[in-house]
Amino acid sequence: MADKNLVENILLLEKGVCDLFMHGTIESSTERVRQAFSDALNDALCMQDTLYDKMSEKGWYPTEQVEQKKVDSVRQKFSGNSAQ
Repeated sequence: MADKNLVENILLLEKGVCDLFMHGTIESSTERVRQAFSDALNDALCMQDTLYDKMSEKGWYPTEQVEQKKVDSVRQKFSGNSAQ
């Protein structure tokens, strides 16, 4: 369990880093600074994806399939709101 907790904590930290880099990218005042944040964000997202894949392989990040009926319902709900 210690490995699972360690990887979960790393993933949570990585998600926080992504949030900071995203805001840095959005709020940058120059192209050079924006590009630096954008590159860092991309690297952090890749690392987050790798961590997720490793956790999923070990069964530490279970996902649940959603019924197609529910997906269709949500899609219909939001497509109806965009026309208004």
